[in-house]
Amino acid sequence: MIGAMSELGPFRINSDGKTLFRNNYAWTNVANMLFLESPAGVGFSYSNTTSDYDNAGDKNTADDAYIFIVNWLERFPQYKTRDFYITGESYAGHYVPQLAYTILLNNKKTNQTIINIKGIAIGNAWIDDETSEKGMYDYWWSHAINSDATHDAIYKYCNFVNDSSTGMCQDSTDKAWDEMGNIDIYNIYAPICLNPDQRNASGTGSINVFDPCWQYLLISYLNDSSVQEAFHVRPTSWDVCSDVLTRWNDSAVTILPIIKYLIANGQRLWVFSGDTDARVPITSSRYSINTLNLPIETAWRPWYLNKEVGGYLEAYKGLLLITVRGAGHTVPSYQPQRALALFSSFLGGTLPPPS
Repeated sequence: MIGAMSELGPFRINSDGKTLFRNNYAWTNVANMLFLESPAGVGFSYSNTTSDYDNAGDKNTADDAYIFIVNWLERFPQYKTRDFYITGESYAGHYVPQLAYTILLNNKKTNQTIINIKGIAIGNAWIDDETSEKGMYDYWWSHAINSDATHDAIYKYCNFVNDSSTGMCQDSTDKAWDEMGNIDIYNIYAPICLNPDQRNASGTGSINVFDPCWQYLLISYLNDSSVQEAFHVRPTSWDVCSDVLTRWNDSAVTILPIIKYLIANGQRLWVFSGDTDARVPITSSRYSINTLNLPIETAWRPWYLNKEVGGYLEAYKGLLLITVRGAGHTVPSYQPQRALALFSSFLGGTLPPPS
């Protein structure tokens, strides 16, 4: 629901937390969108088998999502032959490639195209533990969030490859978080929600200004009984983060082998990144992709929208790295027009214009 109601869906929530306004740059303008809350227990989703919550992890999430899509296509067979793409952000750097991999494997096992998958796009995506950790701390230092001394200590005491880092590593990373101060790590240049109770409760939202109190708006709106009834969901105490999943049983340390598999099997693969996100920053994406040693087909260059630089890109054999200028972790929230232009280019299999 976060993606649908605060990023790329057709509507956003007004600052009264009760009404909606239209998102003119919704991705539904160019594609049929299916929003999936996953794994079970997230958002309005649930399982009738409580052990599912105890067994949550990467593999079960991919398997359950695959079963859902197959059953959905059986329910709506007119979409079976359509081109199918998967997008996601953050830890969807695991979810999306793993689901695509599961789809391809099952297509091969059955020797038929059960799901006509053509590609994936992942934004500010956690792909590989080692390079993502390094990229995060390097971004903090290079954007004047951390001191030289703290950054040097992290590299001196921390082992990014496994869990054998010292207590000095924990002290150093704690210091890094302390030095950051009270900013939004998901968009380091955005205002923060100082007092949600004093927000403009009668104001109308703007698609060009993302409300820093968006979480409180979502909670207020999605817990309205009439809204839940309209969504045909089970009455739920909705929250931004679910506490149903008590533990995560399996998390791959790297998704890079799956990325290689997807490339080898002809999938379109875009890795996009809002360049003001400090949680899974552009440096993490660059470090992760660089380990693949892919040949460069289009050298680093800006891309444009409305005569302004929308971001930067570099095309490799089988993969595109592309940034969105001025966007945070949830790219369409902060730069909806640029995000739609990027998504449209992705679907068309063309690079955004160089001028």
